[in-house]
Amino acid sequence: MSIKTFSIREIQINDNQKLAKIIRDVLIEFGVPKVGTAYEDKALNNMFNTYDNEKSCYFVVANGKEILGGAGIMHLQNAKENICELQKMYFTPEVRGKNIGSQMMEICLQQAKNYGYEKCYLETLPYMIGARKLYQKVGFELLNAPMGDTGHYSCNMWMIKDL
Repeated sequence: MSIKTFSIREIQINDNQKLAKIIRDVLIEFGVPKVGTAYEDKALNNMFNTYDNEKSCYFVVANGKEILGGAGIMHLQNAKENICELQKMYFTPEVRGKNIGSQMMEICLQQAKNYGYEKCYLETLPYMIGARKLYQKVGFELLNAPMGDTGHYSCNMWMIKDL
C-alpha cells in the first residue's frame, strides 16, 4: 500500500462501525485495559454524532473506502479553561511509521486553533511509546495530574500543549 493512496477526511456516518472496531483492536493489540480507557467509551459506537457539534471534529485516514484510523478534538469535559482534548488517535499497523500520525496531528491542532482553543490536552499510557514520541515532537509536555473529566482513569500519563 503506497502512502500516496491514503487520504485524510472528516468522519462520515458510515465510518462508525469500522472505526469502533479499529480503535478497539488497536487497544487490545497494545494491552490497554478495557475499563477506564477509550475501549469502553459509548462514543465509539457513534463517533460521527459524537463529534458533530460546535468546536469538535474527527478525521479518519482512508484508503479508498477502507478506514485505517483517525483522531479528533473536542472541548475537554468539565474544564473551565479554553482547552480541547486530542481524542481517540489510533491507527492500524499498516499506516504506522508512514508520517500519517504527524499529518493527522497537524490537522487536528490546526483545527483546534481555528476553533479558538488555547491549549490541547491528551491522555496516554507509558507503553504507548510511538505515540508519546509523536506528542513530544510536536510540543506536548508532561503533566503531574489529569485535567477535566474524561473517565479514563486507567490512563496515567497526561500531556498538554499551548496552541
